[in-house]
Amino acid sequence: MAINSLFSSPSTIPSNQSVFSPYPKLRHSPAQPLHFPALPLTGPGITRRTIFIARSKDSNSVDAPDRLISAITYFYPFFDGIQYGKYVITQFSPFQAFIQPLVPAIKVFKSFPFNGFLIFLTLYFVVVRNPNFSRYVRFNTMQAIVLDVLLIFPDLLERTFNPRDGVGLDFMMSFDSTVFLFLLVSLIYGSSSCMLGQLPRLPLVAEAADRLYYDLAGITHQGTTFDSYL
Repeated sequence: MAINSLFSSPSTIPSNQSVFSPYPKLRHSPAQPLHFPALPLTGPGITRRTIFIARSKDSNSVDAPDRLISAITYFYPFFDGIQYGKYVITQFSPFQAFIQPLVPAIKVFKSFPFNGFLIFLTLYFVVVRNPNFSRYVRFNTMQAIVLDVLLIFPDLLERTFNPRDGVGLDFMMSFDSTVFLFLLVSLIYGSSSCMLGQLPRLPLVAEAADRLYYDLAGITHQGTTFDSYL
């Protein structure tokens, strides 16, 4: 992770314009290069802006450990919402082939009722709020957490309306399948983008993750997104 300082470039002043300045007048001849006096970096009326870039220390790419950690975080909402794929997985064999290698990890995740909540606390307090992790990792983790929090709404809908048959059951089957497919696409897109060193932005999730991340980091966000700093 590198931190770069952004300074505004000096404006061009016409040669025939008088400028009042505490610095000595600049003299320039065609045979000599123009030298500017050193300006103070701090002081009254001088604002220093800092931008944060999710890059490795010695190259323009994201570090490999950051890619791996970010990619793994997207398995959390997928495992937490795997139950919404009960209709799709049982009807279509390609989904069964995809899920089969993940079954042991899913069983461990579902083995204890509070595993999901404990992982949520771990990701939030150990990763997102930990400045030792890069901002790339923290943002992707926040995005995975927001996606998992959104699963509250389909869960509430299922608990409120639990049809046994008819149109209601068909609607719930379609709704659950849609939620599962969204989680699956988010997993594939998020993890693959992270492994390639790119920044995934999930629909319905990225904007909320932007706001939460900036609020935690104490950064003012006025129509900006995290990837605008990359």
